[in-house]
Amino acid sequence: ADVAMFTGKANCPYYAKAELLADYLQTNLPNFRVHKITQHPDKWEQWLHDICETNGWEHRQSPVIWRELLDRGGKGQLLGGLNDFLEYAQKYYGITSMMLSEEMLDIAEENLQAHLEIVKEDEEVKSLIKPMQIWITSASVPVCYHLIPLLANGEVFGMTTEISIHLLDTDQFKEILCSIVMEAEDMAFPLLRSISEHTNIDQAFTDADIIIVLDDVLLNLEVQSLENYIREVSEICQVYAPLIEKNAKSEVKVISSGKTFANLKATMLKTYGPSIRPENIIAIATSWESATKAMLARKLNVNTAGVKDVIVWGNITGSNYIDLSHAKLYGYDCAIWGPANFHRPLLNMIYDSEWIHSEFLSAQSTLSSRVSRCTGMLPAHALATVLRYWYHGSPSEEIVSVGILSEGQFCVPEGIIFSMPVRFQDGNWEVMTELEINETTQKVLEHLSHELVQEKLVALKEINEMHPYEAE
Repeated sequence: ADVAMFTGKANCPYYAKAELLADYLQTNLPNFRVHKITQHPDKWEQWLHDICETNGWEHRQSPVIWRELLDRGGKGQLLGGLNDFLEYAQKYYGITSMMLSEEMLDIAEENLQAHLEIVKEDEEVKSLIKPMQIWITSASVPVCYHLIPLLANGEVFGMTTEISIHLLDTDQFKEILCSIVMEAEDMAFPLLRSISEHTNIDQAFTDADIIIVLDDVLLNLEVQSLENYIREVSEICQVYAPLIEKNAKSEVKVISSGKTFANLKATMLKTYGPSIRPENIIAIATSWESATKAMLARKLNVNTAGVKDVIVWGNITGSNYIDLSHAKLYGYDCAIWGPANFHRPLLNMIYDSEWIHSEFLSAQSTLSSRVSRCTGMLPAHALATVLRYWYHGSPSEEIVSVGILSEGQFCVPEGIIFSMPVRFQDGNWEVMTELEINETTQKVLEHLSHELVQEKLVALKEINEMHPYEAE
């Protein structure tokens, strides 16, 4: 048996001519076999160098053709390039190729397109086989416990995407992490390939596709100053950011959540991790959206899901502004009815305007207390919802509030993580800059921006004072 091995650049016309002649020989000769290996043009030079070095050959162009003598063993016998193969076919079989240059170029282009399609299909198949790597920091907190089933049941990433979850925390919480791991394994989620606990910070975020940062500092201003707490947040981010750059995948998505300093954590991770894509670092505001919608729904005696487009501006876990100017109400029991997508402006449906200007605004402090006291279900649901939107898109006409790195939208200063209205589509998000905001809202945004800028400056000042040489 005689096997001819053909390898060449996918877009090489000489490879195309040799390939067609080889196919003709294989069809018409009983003992002639062909094995073809197409290489992407970008990878061809390295592949050729490696195979020639392995076999001790001297060959520098596309294609490269050799014979595998199956009945004799040993390494293959190099035939050479196109001209060598044409001479070989003429000498041994009396067959030659009359293919024209134009035909060679056309087939070479078809070969390249076919190769790219095959590579794409292979990548899609591998993506279904290779699990998505998710890292969760401070994983002993209750939010993580509630989040794991939401991630593993297939609703967030899809029913064909397997995941591996990595729980990261300090040694003192190792026993809690082990308990969570065992319980998750006992639940036998079909899409949960593996779940593991980690207490070695040096190995954190290895091959991470998604990182969920749940670290919190428990504020007690009677014990220490706000500046000290800000310094603690900065120190955490100074540890995490270089490890993310070193160990995680280049397209890693980083999500900041928690009860305190959600914006600042995201800002400092970007500050200390400059190679992390800025559009891949966000802070979660969905808990505030949900709690506000529930408060409004109780006032109007409707289902909470019928309240849409509440906007959370500013510092998610600090001073924020709940904006109802774009809010809509669906399924409201009134004199006017319409199809499922029929809605009314929410502010028009609240006839007690005093409630908006007094009770609702004063209730925001109560709202803050409610959100910060959540035991885990609400923030876990908020994280899962935003992740689902990020990967599969948010409802086309709905507003989602997310803390993102400002580029000057709505006159917010650049360089701070600021919560603003976005929509998710095709694996990305975009700020809904087409929304009109009134003068009052603009003044509030200026105040909130100033507060976040000062928070960032304090964080940088504290770190610079501790590490003056590193800051330089």
